Amino acid sequence: MASEIIELSGHIIDSWTLPRAWDIIMDRGGDFLIQEIQVGKHKSEPSYVRMEIKANDEQTLDLILSELQQLGAMLVNGHDVRTARVEQRGVLPEGFYSTTNLPTQVRLGGQWIDVEHIEMDVAIVIDRKHRRAYCKPMHEVEIGDEVVVGHEGIRVQSFERAREREIFAFMQSDVSSEKAKILMIQHIARQMKETRDRGGKILFVLGPAVIHTGAGRYVAELIRRGYVQVIFGGNAIVTHDVEAALFGTSLGVDLRTGEQVEGGHRNHLRAINAIRAVGSLGKAVEVGLLREGLIYEAIKHQVPLVLAGSIRDDGPMPGVITDMQEAQRQMRQALQGVEMAIMVASMLHAIATGNLLPATVRTVVVDINPAVVTKLADRGSFQAAGLVTDAELFLRELVEALRHEADLPDVTGSQAGISRTHS
Repeated sequence: MASEIIELSGHIIDSWTLPRAWDIIMDRGGDFLIQEIQVGKHKSEPSYVRMEIKANDEQTLDLILSELQQLGAMLVNGHDVRTARVEQRGVLPEGFYSTTNLPTQVRLGGQWIDVEHIEMDVAIVIDRKHRRAYCKPMHEVEIGDEVVVGHEGIRVQSFERAREREIFAFMQSDVSSEKAKILMIQHIARQMKETRDRGGKILFVLGPAVIHTGAGRYVAELIRRGYVQVIFGGNAIVTHDVEAALFGTSLGVDLRTGEQVEGGHRNHLRAINAIRAVGSLGKAVEVGLLREGLIYEAIKHQVPLVLAGSIRDDGPMPGVITDMQEAQRQMRQALQGVEMAIMVASMLHAIATGNLLPATVRTVVVDINPAVVTKLADRGSFQAAGLVTDAELFLRELVEALRHEADLPDVTGSQAGISRTHS
């Protein structure tokens, strides 16, 4: 039988890491023998286990070990990380290591070094000259790149339950629409204020429902108050925000009365056409065509916008990226320094962003559909905290909570969402 000795340490019992490890071993057809175990007796005291993993063949053992490493298991053999050279551009060598979004280290020359720019489902490239390890997506690897293969010399810091009962601990229970939303939103607001005050970046990922529900004005206020440093979205969010600013409608529905405007079904196309005529969103602000809305505020306050399009887009609006690899590149670049992510009513862009975020980024997913809220955690974004509610309710209460935190007056006005109708 093939075998390997591993170690697990930390809060591996109350975080269910150890039982999950045993399940993986047995579910994959392996067996284990515990050689040493130490159970922490206090909340601040970690636990430790050393055990031998056995399997009928090397292939099964490799599968078990690769999954256990995602829980933070470390091989005892102490070998350096193994690598292989890329021989074809955009093609990884056989047996390449696929990352998680958890903090990861590799052993190089007998020393552990951090893997830079960690995200899930990418390769690790080694730069021996500068003693660096960093992530690269498959399509970006070049001939000669030294890519990590196998499972030796890799150490992953497992995701553990928070020791204190704070918002990103108790929000990660089973998703329910009956949770105490206002209390959660107040905690989120407090975390946002702390992040902003220490100079951290906050990312907002927005779907068109933000505009449809009349909540765009709240995002505009958050931008003015300095709570938004990056915005991700698609063609729809920018199109309907501009439509609201120019015509007072979203998908042809009057945002003041909630009634369908005659001929309003083409207002989003008129909005795209108007911006295309002047050349860009920035130019529209410069010439005075665009005078309100969350996009207006983002441009005015120099908040980076990464707008990734899709096959269904009309237009598209100038500034929307139609090359998906370029969109990913710009998203990765914009994510540097982000400490908190708020994703509102945007399933596809939320999942795409979750795939790029390290697990250390506090992430809040808000949607009226519980399936959307749980999907990120199902896809490996362990840090995602879910809130099932309407986009307008969430953003309205979030702004109110932030006003209370700062003891500031209401300066929402008519910006971005409930706009006057222009002729």
